[in-house]
Amino acid sequence: MIIKMTQDNIKDFNKTNDGFMVSGRIVPTYANNIWTFTEEIFAEPYFKKYEDDEMDLRYIEEVEKAVFFYYIDNNCVGQIKMCSNWNGYALIEDIAVAKDYRKNGVGTALLNKAIEWAKERSFCGLMLETQDINVSACHFYAKNHFIIGAVDTMLYANFPTANEIAIFWYYKF
Repeated sequence: MIIKMTQDNIKDFNKTNDGFMVSGRIVPTYANNIWTFTEEIFAEPYFKKYEDDEMDLRYIEEVEKAVFFYYIDNNCVGQIKMCSNWNGYALIEDIAVAKDYRKNGVGTALLNKAIEWAKERSFCGLMLETQDINVSACHFYAKNHFIIGAVDTMLYANFPTANEIAIFWYYKF
């Protein structure tokens, strides 16, 4: 069951931010106006967890912002956070599935909800950004018909994650 975030279920925000194992990176290549990628495997995998998003009540109050939760037996196991973007796309700011529920359709169901939400607001598609080291997420987006639209090697240059590359994924309606 997918439910929009309200004051009643706001306690579930960030509940599914479990982190993931980094086992390698995708290596994007741009040729003939098309992005493709291969995968590089790391000799020593490591664990990564993103910082929790800050709660912003505008995601409850404004029509151009939304958070949806995926529940199984009243337990929140997935979350997607999105908003309108200046370029006509709905921007997925965050999507997370609790580690014990990954690869069971929760993420795809949340993407489908995002598509529905974006179409209701006449956006031209969805977009999001993830890092090259989030290999499973990159495969997930590609499997769900997203394509790479851009790669940014400088986005994280001033942070401890300077070795990571930002990958921008798009799903055009």
